[in-house]
Amino acid sequence: MQDLRGKVAVVTGGASGIGYALARCFASEGARVVIGDVEAAALDRAVSELGASGADVEGVVTDVTDPAQMQALADAAVTRFDGVHVFCNNAGVGGGGLSWEMPLSTWEWVIGVNLWGVIHGVRAFVPLLMQQTEAHIVNTASVAGLVAAPFMGPYNASKHAVVAISETLHHELALSAPQVRVSVLCPGWVNTNIAQSARNRPAHLQEGAAPDPEAAALLRGFIEQGMPPDEVAAKVLEAIREERFWILTHDEPGDFWVDGVNQRLRSLGARANPQLGLPL
Repeated sequence: MQDLRGKVAVVTGGASGIGYALARCFASEGARVVIGDVEAAALDRAVSELGASGADVEGVVTDVTDPAQMQALADAAVTRFDGVHVFCNNAGVGGGGLSWEMPLSTWEWVIGVNLWGVIHGVRAFVPLLMQQTEAHIVNTASVAGLVAAPFMGPYNASKHAVVAISETLHHELALSAPQVRVSVLCPGWVNTNIAQSARNRPAHLQEGAAPDPEAAALLRGFIEQGMPPDEVAAKVLEAIREERFWILTHDEPGDFWVDGVNQRLRSLGARANPQLGLPL
């Protein structure tokens, strides 16, 4: 898809971070934009800012763990703009600790947003994308979907699953609706507020939610030095135009994310035990 002018782009988790950068990028290309986000105040602010810049934009409060709310987001896009051409399954949260010590509430919350949110998005939006002569779905995974670091069990599991779903979807659509392209976004450190994602953690999944202060501070340090979200959005736009599946944000030779992924591939080929190649 070379030209986004007049197209309709829907982004979940679109009120902040990578999601808002995507919404802003698509709007700057002339797309009409629908933002879904669970955080109402941030959503209102994002819609207001984009609207003030001249964008044709709609905001829908959306909890991606709820299939009915995801369907409502799709319905709102069709009602307002009569279709969807680009869908970014982007909403995500982070949570960690030792795999055997984390409460089930953390596993349920992270997997609910990061994995079930993508599943609900695929089910609600792919049929709409298939109605277009050209369309694109972008699923946000992570480099944690390609290499597994410690203390991130639920996050790693969810993001590996998103990569697998995306590859499956790529093959399925190539066979049944080749005009719909698929990309999976696997960013490294990006300067977003994911370290504060627990602000939106549901009340019924709060048990054991208190973070380790030292671990949280370490995570914030990495994130604050991360890539600006606008640079990630530019890479996504480039991949949509090139109809490219893999979107790796940190792909320069010698980058520790690249080294970590390559080390995993080498160990797999050699049937060797995993080694930790990431700076944790």
